[in-house]
Amino acid sequence: MNDEKGGGLDAVGPRLRNLRQERETTLAELSAATGISISTLSRLESGSRRPTLEQLLPLARAHGVTLDELVDAPATGDPRVHMRPITCKGGMTVLPLTRRPGGIQAYKFIIPGGRPSDQPAPKTHEGYEWAYVLNGQLRLVLGEHDLVLSPGEAAEFDTRTPHWFGAATNQPVEYLCLIGRQGERAHIRARTTSRK
Repeated sequence: MNDEKGGGLDAVGPRLRNLRQERETTLAELSAATGISISTLSRLESGSRRPTLEQLLPLARAHGVTLDELVDAPATGDPRVHMRPITCKGGMTVLPLTRRPGGIQAYKFIIPGGRPSDQPAPKTHEGYEWAYVLNGQLRLVLGEHDLVLSPGEAAEFDTRTPHWFGAATNQPVEYLCLIGRQGERAHIRARTTSRK
C-alpha cells in the first residue's frame, strides 16, 4: 500500500511541470504565487523530491486545479459531473459551471422575463466580472449607465462599480458570467502560424 501511495506522489512531478508549461508560467512566478522556493519547485518537478501536503495545496491553488487532479487520485463513485441549479429570489436560476477552487468561476444565469415592478438594486463586491448574453435581452445597470445587451454581446467591469442584472423585456434572458478576483483578467491568446 505504501508503494502505491509513493508511486502516486512520484508521478506528481511531471504533472506539475506540464501544468506550469501549459500556463506559460516561470518557476519564479510560481514561487512568488506559492511561497515555495524556486529550487524546491525545480526538485518537485524533476521528481527528485516528493511533495508534502503543505506544498501541494498552494500548488493546486496556483494552477487552478483540485488536489485530486494534481495527484491523479483514483475516481470515486459516479465520474459524471452533476451541476445542480440554484433557484434564487425572484425566480432567477444560477447554474455553476466550474468546480475547482480559486481562480475564475463560471456560471450560467437564467433570469425570468422582466416585470414593471422590477426595480434595479445595484450591489458591489470584490472582483472582476464578464457577462456574455446567450438568449434574450439583458438589462445591465452599471454605475450611471443603463444598458441593454443582445445575444452575442458582452460586458466587462470591476465589480466594485454598483451593478444589477435583469431581463430587459418580458422574455427570459440567459447569459454566461465569469467572476474573478480583483485585478484578474481573462487572457485571450491567438497563435498564428508563419507562412513561407
